[in-house]
Amino acid sequence: MRVEALDHLVLTVADVEASAIFYGRVLGMQKVIFGAGRVALQFGRQKINLHPADAPLQPHALRPTAGSADLCFVSDVGLTDWIRHLSACDVALE
Repeated sequence: MRVEALDHLVLTVADVEASAIFYGRVLGMQKVIFGAGRVALQFGRQKINLHPADAPLQPHALRPTAGSADLCFVSDVGLTDWIRHLSACDVALE
């Protein structure tokens, strides 16, 4: 079992617009709107999705908090196999 690549990063933030402005101004990232008004920061072939802490998008962590992050991976192994593997490694799924 192994992860193939990082698909994208999710940052949970207090203010999506202020965060997009900061990353654009300081690091040159481009704000991108996708889906139903969701916001991402594009740079090269990578992206960071911004999720509001006060209205987290599904699925999300048990307690999404401003300043936290989620990693979203790509794998060529099916989800059922990953669930079995994580269970065998005593990793609880929430």
